[in-house]
Amino acid sequence: MSLNKKEEQDLRLEMLNMLLTTPHRDLQKVADVHGELLELDPLFYGHLATWYQSNGDVRDHKEVFVGNLLTSTRVELRGAGFVLLQDLPPYQVSRVVDYMKRVRKKVPRSARTAVTRYLRRRESDPVFFDRAVLRQRKAMKHLYATLHIKPSERANKILFAEQPPEDSLAHKLKLIAAEQDSVRQAMLIAEYRVPFAVAVGVVHQITPTVLLALVNAMSPQEIINNLKALKARGAFEHEQVRRVIGGKLDMKGKKSERVQAMKTRVAIEAAGGVDKEIEQKLEVISQKQLEAKGRIRRSTALLVDKSSSMDQAIEIGKRLAAMISSVSEDALYVWAFDTMPYHVDAAPPRNIAQWEAAFSGLTAGGATSLGAPIDAMRLAGQAVEQIIFVTDEGENSSPYCVDAYKRYVEHMKIAPDVILLRVGAASDFTEKQLRAGKVNVDTLTFGGDYYSLPTVIPMLTRPSRLELLLEIMATPLPERLAS
Repeated sequence: MSLNKKEEQDLRLEMLNMLLTTPHRDLQKVADVHGELLELDPLFYGHLATWYQSNGDVRDHKEVFVGNLLTSTRVELRGAGFVLLQDLPPYQVSRVVDYMKRVRKKVPRSARTAVTRYLRRRESDPVFFDRAVLRQRKAMKHLYATLHIKPSERANKILFAEQPPEDSLAHKLKLIAAEQDSVRQAMLIAEYRVPFAVAVGVVHQITPTVLLALVNAMSPQEIINNLKALKARGAFEHEQVRRVIGGKLDMKGKKSERVQAMKTRVAIEAAGGVDKEIEQKLEVISQKQLEAKGRIRRSTALLVDKSSSMDQAIEIGKRLAAMISSVSEDALYVWAFDTMPYHVDAAPPRNIAQWEAAFSGLTAGGATSLGAPIDAMRLAGQAVEQIIFVTDEGENSSPYCVDAYKRYVEHMKIAPDVILLRVGAASDFTEKQLRAGKVNVDTLTFGGDYYSLPTVIPMLTRPSRLELLLEIMATPLPERLAS
């Protein structure tokens, strides 16, 4: 069904649902839904775009939001896009520009002015400019070239003439590359704080001394992003290097707004595991970042489908259980099910490692009864205010969800809200049954990487989806100041 045929409330929920997808730089995958909401409800879209910049985790969506705002026909939305663009790193600004050209088929004068101001602001601060070029040279060059923006004399020497002045980091990087002494190279890397990804391309040999210098120059997010490369180069085999990594994660990672919650687990898995102490520090970082998204103050049931072909649901269930338990101030009950319910609980501190252990004996198989865990909760006297199913809704066995839900309400004297987090080739069978029974139900479709899962948390911390929508609408649009 086309979005323009849906009710206004459904349209907004469809957009929230879309935020759980991860396009992997193929912005066209989400452009249609973004574009239709922008056209049909531009006011809500503008506030959602602003809210998502602070509360969202998927960079692809942030870029589409900014690109759509900059190409909007409404002055206030173009102004908001102008302001939001200024805080993006160069590679994202480059992708916003490409998105406007390729998908929106236009780059308005105000958008070009926004990019020009973005570049001029960096040119006016040589340290700021040099850092941007050192980390994202290709993106910076692309911004000048694709919009035909004339660079300053210094910027031109660094980016296009290949004649960087002696005070520039680009010149100092050449000195590092020419240095034959690895100890001297390490000293220069530390002095100029050369990023890891850049330094490994110019140093001759990655010695422990060089590794130490590289780690000292890295941010917590860079350490997380480069865990696999650090491990491959022996970073965790050298006590001093490992200690510095741990210290950075302890002192900065817990506070860093740039650290993305679920990326810690993804990075650990990509690296094939790292030092146990480091893994624990990364888990603490992940929890702190989740807590920043809000606290869940309603009792919650997480019901995970383990029927045939539901391996993905089990994996998502582990991660959701870890996320919810880390930010929940009320009871959390976790059940897996096929036609039979399986109570699942993790030992304190109930982090991802404990939940993985708790789920370890469960394998996907069997038919599906979404009512089985609800009946089990009723018999166990577990009263909850919200129920989250991770399922494809392929219910084919009794007790059926809607019947068990009615028994639960009658017995427990409470009518919990229901959220269906769809995975795999999902149907809408259970949703239709619940809506026919007048149950308050929302649906979300998981179509992204696991680090997009924190998007679910704001939806669980509010007493209702309406309150979340009101919070989004209360987020003020940033206003462009006169130049």
